[in-house]
Amino acid sequence: MNEELYQNPLAERYASKEMLGIFSAQQKFSTWRKLWLVLAESQKELGLSIPEVALAEMRANVDHINFDVAQKYEKELRHDVMAHVYAFAEQAPSAKAFLHLGATSAFVVDNTDLILMRQALVLIKKNLLGIVQELAKFAETHKALPTLGYTHFQAAQPTTVGKRATLWIQSLLLDLEDLDYKLNHLRLRGAKGTTGTAESFKKLFQGDFETYKKLDQKIAQKLGFENLFAVTGQTYDRKVDSGILQLLSQMAQSAHKFTNDLRLLQHLKEIEEPFEKNQIGSSAMAYKRNPMRSERMASLAKFVMALPLSTDMVAATQWFERTLDDSANKRLAIPQAFLAIDAILLLWRNVASSLVVYPNRIAKNMAEELPFLCTEEIIMHGVKKGLDRQELHEKIRIHSQEAAKQVKELGKKNDLLERIASDAYFGTSLQDLEKNLDAKHFIGFAVEQTEDFLKEVVTPILDKNKAFLPQDKAQEPFV
Repeated sequence: MNEELYQNPLAERYASKEMLGIFSAQQKFSTWRKLWLVLAESQKELGLSIPEVALAEMRANVDHINFDVAQKYEKELRHDVMAHVYAFAEQAPSAKAFLHLGATSAFVVDNTDLILMRQALVLIKKNLLGIVQELAKFAETHKALPTLGYTHFQAAQPTTVGKRATLWIQSLLLDLEDLDYKLNHLRLRGAKGTTGTAESFKKLFQGDFETYKKLDQKIAQKLGFENLFAVTGQTYDRKVDSGILQLLSQMAQSAHKFTNDLRLLQHLKEIEEPFEKNQIGSSAMAYKRNPMRSERMASLAKFVMALPLSTDMVAATQWFERTLDDSANKRLAIPQAFLAIDAILLLWRNVASSLVVYPNRIAKNMAEELPFLCTEEIIMHGVKKGLDRQELHEKIRIHSQEAAKQVKELGKKNDLLERIASDAYFGTSLQDLEKNLDAKHFIGFAVEQTEDFLKEVVTPILDKNKAFLPQDKAQEPFV
């Protein structure tokens, strides 16, 4: 590392080696060579006279890239694709006359972008499913642990810790649906020529359109694509990039929402992200356990959510069959978005696998609010005894305000039930009122909903995607 030059934090600190490998120079240019090889193989299969020795030399050097030679040519030619054509030809001299035959730069550049994005989406899917798997375990473990629900971050009707986790999972499953759609419908550009008319291939195949179509289809099949653009300009429609970054933005939104919840819960001292034995929370305040991982997730998520604007503008401002004002933008926005979402998902899986729950603190926070939450039940019991519902409501409203004053202004305990018990109108005792203070009486179908969701929705999805589930333990990020 050269400390005197800027380093990309996504590569230096955050993203995985797997994602960095997908967008590496090695992967990019070996994919270019694979495309040139597939093009030549398909042309030979369709009748063009290409010697086998040429294909053999190409196959032998797909992954052995002479970067120094390519850099020398690019400095001279000012054209990266032609620089790599010349460099490849030095290693496969018998193929020199057939390299890039009938193709334009977009044949290797655009098809490679689509291939690499597909690889990256598969890795993202594995990471996403790994988080679902961890959160499902968490939801099952804590499905019956009552906790305060919050609306507007004000105490509301209780839920359970596990039921709340199902909301995080549901958001991820919506992202998974969109991801699967993108993967299943991603199209290869194929071989379309300089402006998309395949003029060069028309000449190569003596005007036989069906043979040209077979060429396009062969290339797609050899590269593992079921879908192929029927028409393009010189480039594939840039809305593909925009759509994929919107998908990554949606995942970032899910992650950020999770971190919002977790950081608020950590403030309430109910649930915390993992904190290592020697970890330091603050350079000044030694007692602090700051939610560093959640905050990093949120920070990276903001970056990912902002990136689709770049690809949106590129898609909107292309001219006719192509302009080159997309190139630098694509080189920045697409890899950066994938590297950032990769880092987010790695962090999320690590956090989800090691969440720390404090049941006693959760119960204490619940106990402080339960007197207010059980007032509706007190009203119903009073009505059964023949008391007036509206008068009951008014008396409880007055007592509740006084109890809230004790808590907020005087810092005392919530004495609402004591106030109601001492009011002869209600005709009840504190002991009878406290019988209603079991939080489990107020969680509705939270347990059943959690069990049903995990059994009927989550488990079938995990079973269907067993091949994608990560086998390694969720790693602790170093920085």
